[in-house]
Amino acid sequence: MFRRAFGTLTKVREAAKIRTDWSKQEIDSIYNSPLIELVHSAGVVHRKYHDPQEVQMCTLMNIKTGGCTEDCKYCAQSTRYNTGVQAEKIVKVEDVMKAAREAKENGSTRFCMGAAWRDMTGRKSGLKKIAQMVEEVNKLGLESCVTLGMINQEQMGVLKEAGLTAYNHNLDTSREHYPSVITTRTYDERLDTIDRVRTSGVSVCSGGILGLGETPKDHVSFLHTLSTLPEHPESVPINKLVPIKGTPMGDEIKKEISFENVLRTIATARVIMPGSIIRLAAGRYRMKENEQAMCFLAGANAIFTGHKMLTTMCNGWDEDKALLGKWGMRPMKPSVTASS
Repeated sequence: MFRRAFGTLTKVREAAKIRTDWSKQEIDSIYNSPLIELVHSAGVVHRKYHDPQEVQMCTLMNIKTGGCTEDCKYCAQSTRYNTGVQAEKIVKVEDVMKAAREAKENGSTRFCMGAAWRDMTGRKSGLKKIAQMVEEVNKLGLESCVTLGMINQEQMGVLKEAGLTAYNHNLDTSREHYPSVITTRTYDERLDTIDRVRTSGVSVCSGGILGLGETPKDHVSFLHTLSTLPEHPESVPINKLVPIKGTPMGDEIKKEISFENVLRTIATARVIMPGSIIRLAAGRYRMKENEQAMCFLAGANAIFTGHKMLTTMCNGWDEDKALLGKWGMRPMKPSVTASS
């Protein structure tokens, strides 16, 4: 098996081409390669497409907390679970701008806004307000990203017109494991939303959560789905489950996913989606410093930093700038400029 894995990695590393025709067998062979060789190959591919010393700093703000009708078994914002999170109204544009300015002053170049909604049906006034938020964030010279649940083409057109950089809609896990995590939205509905985002011309941000009781085979299947989309997502966030008391997975899952499997997922994602930004997202604060460094070595090149990750803890800006400096890295420069 190792001989086959070495052969696959060598071919991929030397070609380092963007492909959307990966087979599960190929991805499985890469994922299960000897770990040191996998990380090395991912690093080689990473350097062909990205500056290995640059890491983008991103900040996420919860613009509408709680009250979601979905049954995602890991989420504190679902109305189905008693987690202590109260439903709130959408925040004011001024509050978003205050947070965005703070993020920019601290080195973040992408500002993400999340709302705990199943979809955007019947949210005309909310959509208008969010479009205004996007316009104002763009004026600061920040990339703008939103995650609002399922969305139709007309609604995407409004956000595109406002200048939205990216729309986040995660697959969460593999198609096979998905029914064990969520039953109120199908896997194909998630793929349909991603297709609408791509069709609109807004960049797709789509990744998943590791540690939901899945297996390595599910990691391979999840990565296969992402890497065989018509275009690779511009951004692939990799989250690590943060168990929240009161949620089914917070109460039931006792064993934390191994760092090895997190690293294998990140490295494999880099090899098969070389042009994408691989983002270390929720749960990074539970990683040791050397583990984070290994993820950067394997091709991760973005982090979420600031006060919070929706309802969970987050590494702070000062802490992260010190981390990057210690390992000889630096925050990525803005890709957009401020406008008046």
